[in-house]
Amino acid sequence: MRNTLQDIGILDFYQNKNRIKWLIFISSVIISFGSIYYTNILVEELKEREKRQIELLARALEYASSASIDSDNLNFITQEIITQNNSIPVIRVDANGDPLDHKNIKFKRNADQDEKEKVLREELVKMKAEYEPIRSEESLIYYRNSELLTSLKYYPYVQLSVILVFGVLAFAVFNQSKIAEQNRVWAGLTKETAHQLGTPIASLMAWMDYLKNSPIWEENKEVIQEMDKDVIKLRMVTERFSSIGSKPSIQLENVFLVVDEAINYLRPRISTKVDIQVNGYANNIDAMLNKPLFEWVIENIVKNAVDAMKGQGSISIDIVKESEKFVFVDITDNGKGMDKGMFKKVFNPGFTTRKRGWGLGLTLAKRIIEGYHKGKVYVKHSELGVGTTFRIILHGSKEGIQGFKQEDFLGQKV
Repeated sequence: MRNTLQDIGILDFYQNKNRIKWLIFISSVIISFGSIYYTNILVEELKEREKRQIELLARALEYASSASIDSDNLNFITQEIITQNNSIPVIRVDANGDPLDHKNIKFKRNADQDEKEKVLREELVKMKAEYEPIRSEESLIYYRNSELLTSLKYYPYVQLSVILVFGVLAFAVFNQSKIAEQNRVWAGLTKETAHQLGTPIASLMAWMDYLKNSPIWEENKEVIQEMDKDVIKLRMVTERFSSIGSKPSIQLENVFLVVDEAINYLRPRISTKVDIQVNGYANNIDAMLNKPLFEWVIENIVKNAVDAMKGQGSISIDIVKESEKFVFVDITDNGKGMDKGMFKKVFNPGFTTRKRGWGLGLTLAKRIIEGYHKGKVYVKHSELGVGTTFRIILHGSKEGIQGFKQEDFLGQKV
């Protein structure tokens, strides 16, 4: 199955997810700066062109005011130079700074002379802040950027904003479709595994019944009993796998008893140098859970802790009813620990520090707790060379899980 997962690229995708994100981010930054840089070049070229147009306008006005000009040249200057400027706002003032004439200045409809004078004064302030005036004979010509140039200046930012919004929406849709696809893959794999295990397990159960009634029972009683426990465990595993992808039954269970039962099964199957203590500060702590799936979570986290301790050390499981809403299960080991950068990575599919392993145990634990139990599982604390604490948060009542909202966790010590 591991080779199959590698072939379809699921594990490789997750292992390189951060690298792909950075690649996309860097590409986006390069495209963004490239777009802004190229647009700024166009803006500067247009600025220079508009400045030359205003200088030409100033010279044309000087020439038009000359007494020696004939009527044909005057008409040409008026029609082809002065009136052709229909985009650049221009105000010509006298030596005292009083407006003489203007072009491409917008006024309110039906504005009187005083209102127009006020608008011209306001426009002059803006123009003086943007550019030095063009001097002509006995007058100054002030101007500012045309609407086209102003729009072009902000165009790349508007464009990038639209692209960003579209990209976020596309990523959200793509991400949801990928999550749905991955869920179908995991559900399909687990259900197929459960189906394939069903027949040999049924056969093994029949053989166990045969051994219990055979002459060798008395001589090999302990061995057969342990074999029977493993067969029962295999049947439970198939039930767990069958539950993935379908809605499991969640009900109130005694958390201490469920955890203790799971640990009692694990103890003889892990290193004898690992000491596991289950501490229930009250024996009647109940929480909403599915027993087979929750036992699977406990087993995965404990096995992960055993690997971190290299088969030697101690594990403490503390069960606390923090409030009427929530029950905390803290699993603490004295293994090698991890830095903060690993706290979220350990739950990624395919992430493992072992040479052998699929890196799916903690991923399944997270999916079971957060997907089916509407709870939370995370690394509460870890220190290199000291150990790690995983915290599981469960709902303490049926009403709590039914009316659950994500913000309910905001007040918790997560």
